[in-house]
Amino acid sequence: MLRTLVLLAALLILGSGALLLWVRPADAVVALVFGGLLTFGTLFERWRYKWLHAAGAAKGVPTGERFVDPVSRELVEVYYDAATGERSYVKVKDGARPGA
Repeated sequence: MLRTLVLLAALLILGSGALLLWVRPADAVVALVFGGLLTFGTLFERWRYKWLHAAGAAKGVPTGERFVDPVSRELVEVYYDAATGERSYVKVKDGARPGA
Protein backbone atom coordinates (compact mmCIF):
# COMPACT_ATOMS: atom_id res chain seq x y z
CA MET A 1 0.00 0.00 0.00
CA LEU A 2 2.76 2.43 0.93
CA ARG A 3 4.65 1.61 -2.26
CA THR A 4 1.53 2.42 -4.29
CA LEU A 5 1.06 5.75 -2.52
CA VAL A 6 4.70 6.72 -3.06
CA LEU A 7 4.44 5.83 -6.75
CA LEU A 8 1.24 7.84 -7.13
CA ALA A 9 2.80 10.83 -5.36
CA ALA A 10 5.86 10.68 -7.62
CA LEU A 11 3.69 10.51 -10.72
CA LEU A 12 1.60 13.43 -9.48
CA ILE A 13 4.70 15.55 -8.87
CA LEU A 14 6.23 14.67 -12.26
CA GLY A 15 2.95 15.25 -14.07
CA SER A 16 2.41 18.59 -12.34
CA GLY A 17 5.92 19.73 -13.23
CA ALA A 18 5.48 18.71 -16.86
CA LEU A 19 2.12 20.45 -17.00
CA LEU A 20 3.60 23.68 -15.63
CA LEU A 21 6.47 23.59 -18.13
CA TRP A 22 4.46 22.96 -21.30
CA VAL A 23 1.26 24.99 -20.88
CA ARG A 24 0.28 28.42 -19.65
CA PRO A 25 0.26 28.69 -15.84
CA ALA A 26 -3.45 29.60 -15.73
CA ASP A 27 -4.37 26.46 -17.70
CA ALA A 28 -2.08 24.35 -15.52
CA VAL A 29 -3.78 25.59 -12.34
CA VAL A 30 -7.23 24.74 -13.71
CA ALA A 31 -6.06 21.25 -14.72
CA LEU A 32 -4.45 20.66 -11.31
CA VAL A 33 -7.58 21.81 -9.45
CA PHE A 34 -9.88 19.54 -11.43
CA GLY A 35 -7.41 16.66 -11.18
CA GLY A 36 -7.24 17.17 -7.42
CA LEU A 37 -11.03 17.16 -7.16
CA LEU A 38 -11.24 13.90 -9.12
CA THR A 39 -8.55 12.33 -6.95
CA PHE A 40 -10.26 13.45 -3.75
CA GLY A 41 -13.61 12.12 -4.98
CA THR A 42 -12.13 8.74 -5.78
CA LEU A 43 -10.38 8.43 -2.40
CA PHE A 44 -13.51 9.61 -0.56
CA GLU A 45 -15.64 7.04 -2.38
CA ARG A 46 -13.29 4.19 -1.40
CA TRP A 47 -13.36 5.31 2.23
CA ARG A 48 -17.09 6.10 2.43
CA TYR A 49 -18.63 3.06 0.80
CA LYS A 50 -17.70 -0.03 2.76
CA TRP A 51 -17.65 -3.64 1.56
CA LEU A 52 -20.35 -6.05 2.69
CA HIS A 53 -19.38 -8.52 5.39
CA ALA A 54 -20.40 -12.19 5.56
CA ALA A 55 -23.38 -13.11 7.73
CA GLY A 56 -21.21 -14.31 10.65
CA ALA A 57 -18.99 -11.20 10.74
CA ALA A 58 -21.40 -8.83 12.47
CA LYS A 59 -19.67 -6.33 14.80
CA GLY A 60 -21.62 -4.52 17.50
CA VAL A 61 -25.38 -4.40 17.86
CA PRO A 62 -28.01 -4.33 15.11
CA THR A 63 -29.50 -0.90 14.41
CA GLY A 64 -32.70 -2.24 12.89
CA GLU A 65 -31.80 -0.76 9.52
CA ARG A 66 -32.18 -3.08 6.54
CA PHE A 67 -31.96 -2.34 2.85
CA VAL A 68 -31.32 -3.99 -0.48
CA ASP A 69 -27.78 -3.30 -1.69
CA PRO A 70 -28.07 -1.74 -5.16
CA VAL A 71 -24.91 -3.45 -6.45
CA SER A 72 -25.27 -7.02 -5.17
CA ARG A 73 -29.09 -6.90 -4.84
CA GLU A 74 -28.83 -8.67 -1.47
CA LEU A 75 -30.61 -7.83 1.77
CA VAL A 76 -28.19 -6.02 4.13
CA GLU A 77 -28.48 -5.28 7.84
CA VAL A 78 -26.55 -2.50 9.58
CA TYR A 79 -24.65 -3.08 12.84
CA TYR A 80 -23.12 -0.37 15.04
CA ASP A 81 -20.07 -0.77 17.28
CA ALA A 82 -20.31 1.92 19.99
CA ALA A 83 -16.67 1.45 21.05
CA THR A 84 -15.23 2.38 17.66
CA GLY A 85 -18.16 4.19 16.03
CA GLU A 86 -17.89 1.80 13.08
CA ARG A 87 -20.93 0.72 11.10
CA SER A 88 -20.84 -2.79 9.62
CA TYR A 89 -22.94 -3.78 6.63
CA VAL A 90 -23.76 -7.48 6.84
CA LYS A 91 -25.49 -9.69 4.27
CA VAL A 92 -28.68 -11.29 5.58
CA LYS A 93 -29.14 -14.94 4.59
CA ASP A 94 -32.64 -16.22 3.86
CA GLY A 95 -34.30 -13.30 5.67
CA ALA A 96 -32.90 -14.45 9.05
CA ARG A 97 -30.80 -12.31 11.36
CA PRO A 98 -27.01 -12.71 10.90
CA GLY A 99 -25.43 -14.95 13.49
CA ALA A 100 -28.76 -16.61 14.35
